[in-house]
Amino acid sequence: MKHISSRVICFMMALAFYISLLASPLWAHFQVVLPSKNLVSQGDNSNVELKLCFAHPFEQQLMNMERPRQFGVVIRSEKINLLDTLRKKASGKGLNFWQATYKVKRPGDHVFFVEPAPYWEPAEDKYIIHYAKTVVNAYGLEDAWHQPLGLRMEIVPLTRPYGLWAGNLFQGKVLFDGKPLKNADVEVEYYNENLKIKAPSNAYVTQVVRTDERGIFTYAMPWEGWWGFAALTEAPERRKSPDGKRDVATEIGAVFWVKTEKGK
Repeated sequence: MKHISSRVICFMMALAFYISLLASPLWAHFQVVLPSKNLVSQGDNSNVELKLCFAHPFEQQLMNMERPRQFGVVIRSEKINLLDTLRKKASGKGLNFWQATYKVKRPGDHVFFVEPAPYWEPAEDKYIIHYAKTVVNAYGLEDAWHQPLGLRMEIVPLTRPYGLWAGNLFQGKVLFDGKPLKNADVEVEYYNENLKIKAPSNAYVTQVVRTDERGIFTYAMPWEGWWGFAALTEAPERRKSPDGKRDVATEIGAVFWVKTEKGK
């Protein structure tokens, strides 16, 4: 048997690694911003606990999340910086996520938002930045859930994003640099917190719809719980790879989280 050089062995190992990547599913990434409740009523505890993480929601797999660049809430056109309220946490695998407590003080729609630091995804050879939002309504005053925040990319809900039943439709409009984003993929995943839902195959984990000419998409949510919608595009600019040697792409996403309830 002829001697096989170490260079050939390394090549074969690398080839096997990349084949394994192709054979394995690449789960969808979602920036998560989940409040402990999305409705605050009279007599409720006015504290809202928020969890920020970067994850595969259906599979409940965390990725490491660095400190966000922006985290705040908009209430009655006032933008409040909440970065200093964040508490860093670590999962059992040592992956960072973040928590915060916000005390609701006045009625109205509280639009929480986060801009994460760019996340390097080596399997896709690109950075990922997802601007995420969710709405908590306080004391029944519905005043701003449909207003854009002016984020670089965002989903503006056309369906009121609270008081939703399982089975309701959710409709949103995707804006990129303030303009409707047409023919864009919108990935949809269920936040399968207790892993009660089992997917019969990988195709069921992430649902995909597309925006129309006006940047609008629609999806019906079959189960009670939290649902994430992630509209995706590629930024026109390039960034340096972590080693500084290459110019690579950046995936820009707009994520919106809504909760549905089951009828009693």
